[in-house]
Amino acid sequence: MDYRDAGVDVEAGQNFVRQIRQMVEKTHRPEVLGGLGGFSGLFQLSSGYQEPVLVSGTDGVGTKLKIAQALNQHGTIGIDLVAMCVNDVLTCGAEPLFFLDYLATGKLEPAQLTQVVAGIAAGCQQAGCALLGGETAEMPGFYPAGEYDLAGFCVGVVEKQQILTGDRVQIGDVAIGLASQGVHSNGYSLVRKVISDRTPPGQSAPGYAWSDRPEQLQGKSLGEVLLTPTRLYVDPVLKGLRQGLAIHAMAHITGGGLPENLPRCLGPNQSVQLALGSWPSLPIFEWLAIAGDIKPAAMFNTFNMGIGFVVLVEAAQASLALQHFKALGVEAYEIGQVVEGEGEVLGLPQD
Repeated sequence: MDYRDAGVDVEAGQNFVRQIRQMVEKTHRPEVLGGLGGFSGLFQLSSGYQEPVLVSGTDGVGTKLKIAQALNQHGTIGIDLVAMCVNDVLTCGAEPLFFLDYLATGKLEPAQLTQVVAGIAAGCQQAGCALLGGETAEMPGFYPAGEYDLAGFCVGVVEKQQILTGDRVQIGDVAIGLASQGVHSNGYSLVRKVISDRTPPGQSAPGYAWSDRPEQLQGKSLGEVLLTPTRLYVDPVLKGLRQGLAIHAMAHITGGGLPENLPRCLGPNQSVQLALGSWPSLPIFEWLAIAGDIKPAAMFNTFNMGIGFVVLVEAAQASLALQHFKALGVEAYEIGQVVEGEGEVLGLPQD
């Protein structure tokens, strides 16, 4: 017997690395040393920093993978993976430098996984970070045929004196919400429960199809809308910081929604008073609430509800911040204000 008899094709793995080499190298920054294929990735930190602090983050994309695999559409799931990591690293003011991925599958299918890596490379290019390396693990008997799992790891850098924490936040700061592109990469266990268990109008049996086009989605299919990738906020936010925009703190709105994530960037004895209705509702959330009979409080505690990232800015610069983000193509809204409190998000629906 050999390794191929056990279900692992070493030659296919080597061919896969050759196929993805060019797309990986397109993401490389000048600080990258060496090429793809070594045991580790090398990145030389430039000498332009006074007190550089490295910032790390890791994440996955959850059960959104199930939708990509069910539809056999893998081109954007890699963007989700990068966005979930770099958006987290960004919240303290760090510039993402490089990214690593871990990809595990039951059987290496180069056509499928090349799409995944192409998405990862595209996400890295959008974020300005290098895809420094990764690991592809073929694990027969562990994952069913056609299934794979993803994890990502990002490292960024920020000057020590420029790290954003709750210490800079002041009462009266304005919360600027940056629009999401949809569900992003959280809450998909509930999404899939609605899809599988609820009965579509006019049908007698439960279960929506990914090709269904509910009225609320304005002609788009469920699969199309739910695979919309997570938005990357790195470029517009870093440009704002470098141009002197008075950003005091930031929050990436992921699992737990605004109620859980927004308080993480506040200082002691502070809360945020939100103004519901100050940003538009996305059609996918309207559909989920109706189809799943999900209460408003549960919606806000699960999904981003149209706001994927929040920056807290000095009140005098609120208008400037709105203009900055909108000029860069990111819909931005004044959604609330920092008030005295105990680390809560006020103004949200209650059961």
